[in-house]
Amino acid sequence: MTDRNLAPAQRPHRHHWRRDIVELAALFCAVAVADAIANLVVHGPRGPIMLIASAVALLVTAAFHTWWARRHSHAPPPQSTAPSDPTASAPTASGTSATASSTALWRMRTTVRDEPGSLAALCTALARNSVDILTLQTHPLPEGGTVDEFLLRAPQELPSADLSRAISRAGGHSTWIERADAHDLVDTPTRVLGLATRTALDAAELPLALRQLLGRCTIHSIPATTLSGRPNAGADAPVEGVLETTVMRLRDPSGGAITVERPYLPFTPTEFARARALVELDARLGPRVPRSQDVLTLPEGNEITVRRADGSDLAAARAMHDRCSDRTLSLRYHGPVADADRYLGHLLSPRFGRTLAATTASGKLVALGHLLWDGDETEVALLIEDDWQRRGIGSELLRRLISMAVEAGCDSVYAVTQAANTGMVAAMRGLGLPLDYQIEEGTLVITARLDATPVGSRLPYDLPRELPHEQPAPRRHR
Repeated sequence: MTDRNLAPAQRPHRHHWRRDIVELAALFCAVAVADAIANLVVHGPRGPIMLIASAVALLVTAAFHTWWARRHSHAPPPQSTAPSDPTASAPTASGTSATASSTALWRMRTTVRDEPGSLAALCTALARNSVDILTLQTHPLPEGGTVDEFLLRAPQELPSADLSRAISRAGGHSTWIERADAHDLVDTPTRVLGLATRTALDAAELPLALRQLLGRCTIHSIPATTLSGRPNAGADAPVEGVLETTVMRLRDPSGGAITVERPYLPFTPTEFARARALVELDARLGPRVPRSQDVLTLPEGNEITVRRADGSDLAAARAMHDRCSDRTLSLRYHGPVADADRYLGHLLSPRFGRTLAATTASGKLVALGHLLWDGDETEVALLIEDDWQRRGIGSELLRRLISMAVEAGCDSVYAVTQAANTGMVAAMRGLGLPLDYQIEEGTLVITARLDATPVGSRLPYDLPRELPHEQPAPRRHR
């Protein structure tokens, strides 16, 4: 290989005589300067003073250099954006927290024309505003066009209105944007599989799974017949379901229909297909309720079993109603119960919520606790047989129902009772949660706010249990 074929960094070093002359001249100049300074120090009138001043200046300079080096030796190296920087992809913990605190997560949907370059225009508009695209889903529309759904990380100081205007200028229309959180970082297939698993394990999870799948929406389960036995209007959904822009109607596998409404944003065919798949999964699996149970020991030593209840407990629940006094039933239902069988069938259906039953060692049902889905809201209700009241059973059932509501992602629960029902009021107060009270014509509505309670916490078993009208809570064991 000749010298011409070598890269510049590989060519041998060539000796130049001009560099030697320059170095020799610099050496002579340094000697001359040193000789002049020595003559000035030795023969000058103030030579010793200049020598001492020079030494002091050198010491001060050395001390300042040492202080400066120690102060900046622990500073993090400046971040480099060059591709060759090996540390560019490994930010420090402080850098990561600073970035997270200066950005915000947004969920955004917009409709664009189904033509080449439309998505690129949106991405360019987002990049100009320093917005990072974390996830992207596309929903084709039957009439043409595409709904693009983004999960974005934007600068904290960027208002949503400016983001919407940028998208509009890039060709997007019908734009909808709202704040997101860390839970939205889960990709769509993983979230759908998780919802399908929850639905497969518990029939009561279907309305909750649909709500989490479709976002902020209102879900109503319409039974096939009313409590009086007449056909219910709107309960005749076809097998394939109906999609009408912001409303979808699906046939309920347990009878009747499920209506999902989202006035602020039309449903796409993709969302409709996903909802139908969940409903079909529920229909194929049939009725199912988790059979886990806890055995509790009451203060007097009796044992009761708390478990999930369903339609198979209808006869036992009807027998408990027959043993309850008129006052107990009136406090629970706010009036006489004309048709207990039909009403209990509605309450025990997993489609309308979850029900807990407390049974004695002999199997007799003595208490029921209901967590009922009511559109966007959630209601809790208790019924305790007279002979088993004031023993802590109601408080235990209520705490478990609240725990289920927290796991389901509910922001609040409410109880409709009467001011004379001191046991229910005391049980709600014993939860230790923020409560709101509303009284109208003798009816008391108590709302407990759950938004400050994190999912997965040990609620309700670590909450205070000072109940003025209840006995101490029973001991739990498996």
